[in-house]
Amino acid sequence: MERVMEEMLPIMAVEHDCILSKNADITVAYELELPEIFTLSATDYEVLHQTFIKAIKVLPQFTVFHKQDWYINKKYSGDGEKDIDSFLSRSSTRFFNERPFLDHSCFIMLTKMVNDRRPSTSLMSNLCRKSIIPAAHQNDTVLRDFLDSAGQFKSILEGSGLMKLKRLQNEDLLSTQRKAGIIERYCNLLPDASSPFSKDILFGDDIRIGDDYLQIYTLSDAESLPGLCGSRINYDKYSSDNYKYSIGFAASLGQLLSCNHLYNQFIIIGDPAKKIQQLEKKRLRLQSLSAYSRSNAVARDAVNAFLQEAVSDQRLPVKAHFNLCTWSADKNELKDIRNQVATAFSALDASAKQETIGGPQLYWAGIPGNEGDFPQNDCFDSFCEQACCFLSLETAYKSSISPYGIRLGDRQTGKPLHVDITHEPMKLSQIANRNKIVIGGSGSGKSMFMQSLLRNYYEQGAHVVILDVGGSYAGLCKLVNGYYFSYTEESPIKFNPFFISEHDTLDIEKKESIKTLLLSLWKRESETFNQSEYVALSNALQLYYEKLDSDKSIFPCFDSFYEFLQTEYVTVLERERVQQKDFDINNLLYVLKPYFRGGEFSYLLNARENLNLLEERFVVVELDNIKDHPIFPAVTLLVMEMFISKMRKLKGVHKVITIEEAWKAIMRSGMAEFMKYLYKTVRKHYGEAITVTQELSDLISSSIVKEAIISNADCKILLDLRRFQNKFQEIQAMLGLSDKARDMVLSVNRANEPGRRYREVFIDLGGQIMKVYRFEPSPEEYYAYSTEESEKIKVMAYTERYGGDIQRGISALVQDLN
Repeated sequence: MERVMEEMLPIMAVEHDCILSKNADITVAYELELPEIFTLSATDYEVLHQTFIKAIKVLPQFTVFHKQDWYINKKYSGDGEKDIDSFLSRSSTRFFNERPFLDHSCFIMLTKMVNDRRPSTSLMSNLCRKSIIPAAHQNDTVLRDFLDSAGQFKSILEGSGLMKLKRLQNEDLLSTQRKAGIIERYCNLLPDASSPFSKDILFGDDIRIGDDYLQIYTLSDAESLPGLCGSRINYDKYSSDNYKYSIGFAASLGQLLSCNHLYNQFIIIGDPAKKIQQLEKKRLRLQSLSAYSRSNAVARDAVNAFLQEAVSDQRLPVKAHFNLCTWSADKNELKDIRNQVATAFSALDASAKQETIGGPQLYWAGIPGNEGDFPQNDCFDSFCEQACCFLSLETAYKSSISPYGIRLGDRQTGKPLHVDITHEPMKLSQIANRNKIVIGGSGSGKSMFMQSLLRNYYEQGAHVVILDVGGSYAGLCKLVNGYYFSYTEESPIKFNPFFISEHDTLDIEKKESIKTLLLSLWKRESETFNQSEYVALSNALQLYYEKLDSDKSIFPCFDSFYEFLQTEYVTVLERERVQQKDFDINNLLYVLKPYFRGGEFSYLLNARENLNLLEERFVVVELDNIKDHPIFPAVTLLVMEMFISKMRKLKGVHKVITIEEAWKAIMRSGMAEFMKYLYKTVRKHYGEAITVTQELSDLISSSIVKEAIISNADCKILLDLRRFQNKFQEIQAMLGLSDKARDMVLSVNRANEPGRRYREVFIDLGGQIMKVYRFEPSPEEYYAYSTEESEKIKVMAYTERYGGDIQRGISALVQDLN
């Protein structure tokens, strides 16, 4: 027999952002934003658990708390993305297209039942009535008190700092031509609100919603419940012998169950005094019958223990029910889904019961606004504390809405996420500076991650300067058409600190940097200079640049400056009668002669190309061949001067300096104080300093590193460090990591998805936000970033085949490999 949905629907009206049922029950609905899975500690789960208990206890009697979690399988699409203009961004979007993931949305419905209504049962559901007549309408006082309690409920949940609630308005509850409200969405099992359409509902041997077969599995009696429950449970995949990784107690019924499903959680608050009275009568009845049956004696003891706990610990007795609604259009898939559900329940040490006869009533009672019609014979008696253990407490990872960031992956499925670890955390005061320290062993994916991060920075308008050891950034530099400085005998490294580009100016800072360079070349680290020598160099520079202004035929470089010192400035010193003890020009000229024309290092300061470094946005300086060379201190000074010039002169532009393993050589060259200055100052100029290392012994043993780098880096990025887990306490103390961060770091790469090429990365933002992400490059990104010699040779060969076009070369290489 067919019935029209409008006649059967138990909802009378939606007004004032409330749902009024035909039994005169009033429902207030919220959309709940939960914390992300795999980001909470055991303490966080206990906070969530206690928060829900406190919130539910403020609700009045005869209230139904209904939490409804939707988990829908979807596929990723890069449509509408803004950052797909570059070759590698487009390749990444293609690579992740159609990647399956589990989308989660959560709603809470608070229903105030009419106090004198008869409780619903499976036989007395309004689904079975021929006509539905509302009970007595509630007066204004009852409604006002209920809305006040709902407001307190919302405030308590948000007060934990871990959840956000949004009150659903009329337009969210009701459907329009373009958007489905939550009532229609539930009735028709719509995957989202964007495509409203109606389906036929069939209750028979199978529950059919349109083409979908619906199955309902319940936790509704004491025999099915686990012996122990709590706010959290160990997640064995990410745990080790020494450290236990926490997830929510009911996570296996929520985010970890990969099929389409709804997880309905009902907690019904009745009259506690009346309930205690009923149980006292039951206890006395069982007492009188206990002599005739052992089971009666056991039941008596159980009821007595329940009453004892209720009275002594001031527990709130409630009725509770939990069910999973799963569906599929393919009936052959139902068996596989049934096995998944059984496995999910067994993770809690519980047993699932598939509802057949009572399934329609349970499905009908789950309609938002119809919670008051829930069949209470399908509930079990419990306390609020135990019932709240079965609430789902996590959601899927979320993308940042910031226009800046890097593409990382959801840890569970690899769904691409847009993650801002730099600008948004600063705005939200999660970090006090943008500086970063990156730690990862060889083969952990450290170089690839850094190249992806810096490429995204570059594409988002930042200026990037890299001091590298090992040639990791050669391919990326070529790909973005940046400047690459390296040293070979045939083509030595060249700079020109004396050249002033058209966009640069000869300000005090520029003069100071040149003087610092000249003094470092003239004096050894153990030597000091006096004030007269400093003044003499200042005068020399001033006169030199005045000469350049008057004679445009002179090219500014060290050679022309040296000639100026030899000729004109010597005359100036003689005329002003400067004594040799105050400024020894002959000693200066002798010491600097190797850098002059024809000298051993004449190439270093006389470059005639790559001169406009202030405007160049991607600069790599490869230091591998000169880290033990005499010119190394001068090169590091030149690079630092270049970055500081960018830092101070490029207003409103993001500046990044990345120091790879070169930091160790820099420290040996007496640059520790400069590193401290850089890390403390760069924040004020919209910049950041990133230090990358793989030798943990250096971190643990060096006090300079701790003072100069770690103490001033609010963002810590750690890759696979499991091999150091036996001595991780030292690392944890050095980096200032919490126990929660420790457990996350040691879970990295512990249970990676088979068949996918990715590494996991842990990111700590100021000790407040800690997450583990997947870093999964597309094949094109992989070969652009690869540091494996054999793979770099392949990329170079394909690039040469296509006339030096590295993009075409990488594309052809990937296509041939596929």
